[in-house]
Amino acid sequence: MGSFLIFLAIVAAVVVAVLLWAVGIYNGLVTARNAFKNAFAQIDVQLQRRFDLIPNLVEVAKKYMAHERETLEAVIAARSAAQSGLAAAKASPGDPAAMAQLAAAQGQLNAGLGRLLAVAEAYPDLKANQNMMQLTEELTSTENKVAFARQAFNDMVMAYNNRREVFPNSVFAGMFGFQPATLLEIPADKQAQVREAPKVQF
Repeated sequence: MGSFLIFLAIVAAVVVAVLLWAVGIYNGLVTARNAFKNAFAQIDVQLQRRFDLIPNLVEVAKKYMAHERETLEAVIAARSAAQSGLAAAKASPGDPAAMAQLAAAQGQLNAGLGRLLAVAEAYPDLKANQNMMQLTEELTSTENKVAFARQAFNDMVMAYNNRREVFPNSVFAGMFGFQPATLLEIPADKQAQVREAPKVQF
């Protein structure tokens, strides 16, 4: 009888140890997932700031660039598409389709802003406008913050993916629906432009 109780105690201890180990793995996955979602929130903040600056930039430019209506409208349209991309990504940070949509939309917006700022070079009065100078400086600062936030998000996504892919975490990840997360990558044809843009010196 005594040996049977000892056996039961050992079995119970092993079961409790296994349960605690499984809970630890699950909690680690949840923590890593929450970390990259929180990191995406910082991207959201900076992109919203960027979206807020763009209409003001276009409004100032409009006064000087009456003949550049197409360029101005393209920036506003790209901003709208980028906002939609951000909304989709915000609903599902790390989701492959949402990240691809956001990256593509941001690439289009970067291209539109690049064209606007290039065209603005031909308007000396616009270049000298204090509001334009301030807005472009804020935009450049925001672009840098977006880049830092994006890097932090990608680091957190990598940490989460590493955690979910190692054994035995991969078994639990599959059982509990922890899907792989996708990095926020700039399209290859936009990378050089984004890294350098928008360097505006009015």
